[in-house]
Amino acid sequence: MTTRFTDLFPADARGNRPGMPYAIVTGSDSGIGRATAVELAKDGFDVGVTWHADQPGAEETAAEIRELGRQASVARLDLEDLPDAANVIDELADELGGVDVLVANSGTGTSKLAVDLDYEEWRKVISVDLDGAFLCLQRAARRMIAAGRGGRLIAVTSVHEHQPRVGAAPYDAAKGGLGLLIKTLAIELGEHGITANSVAPGEIATPMTGQTDEDPRRKHRPGVPLGRPGHAREIAATIAFLSSPKASYLTGASIVVDGGMLQMGPMAGSHLTTDDWRKP
Repeated sequence: MTTRFTDLFPADARGNRPGMPYAIVTGSDSGIGRATAVELAKDGFDVGVTWHADQPGAEETAAEIRELGRQASVARLDLEDLPDAANVIDELADELGGVDVLVANSGTGTSKLAVDLDYEEWRKVISVDLDGAFLCLQRAARRMIAAGRGGRLIAVTSVHEHQPRVGAAPYDAAKGGLGLLIKTLAIELGEHGITANSVAPGEIATPMTGQTDEDPRRKHRPGVPLGRPGHAREIAATIAFLSSPKASYLTGASIVVDGGMLQMGPMAGSHLTTDDWRKP
């Protein structure tokens, strides 16, 4: 029998679960966020959905959640409007009835050499990807401590939490910082039964990589050992695992889900035949 997070909250004689778990997934209007929100709903979570520019996409995510018999609440989250934007986490938690899992998934990036960046471009990425994630995680952690039943904090970072990419200086800096923030939260919040982990995807077939609704099996990636990009559902499955009782003793980790991409450093260094990699 599969153990689910909901098994931690026994049902009463009427089948009600007063402690039914609640999750908030930022940036869940598409891609990894949507796949994660739906996967958590399958595991019995009521889910808070956030969007920045794609409200119809967020409503589609919510509709999928409701079709699974779970509650969905939708709110706009603008992580360029800090610190007030983080109020949305409390508002969604109030609507849902609490927050047991917070998935910090919202993010943005650039494709420009560091020497060509202006300060505003730098600050926008840092603000959204690091400052915004910190504030959302902080709000959720405070709610979890107050509720007294533990919880899960999960940040979606990137392989660039661990290795850099040309043209992604602020993104690399933010994701690296977010990964270390998660490790810090893991040691600070462990006494409250709260775990903190990051998931570091490689190339995933999502709108952010210009591959909306594409089957990653149709894309050939010779530089990736598995030979293809990943699917958003493959990242969602990892996040669902971290949200489950099966990951109850896992904290402070960064789980890389990249088809083996990060293992290719020495191979790429010896097999690249042009300088094209130097361009964003």
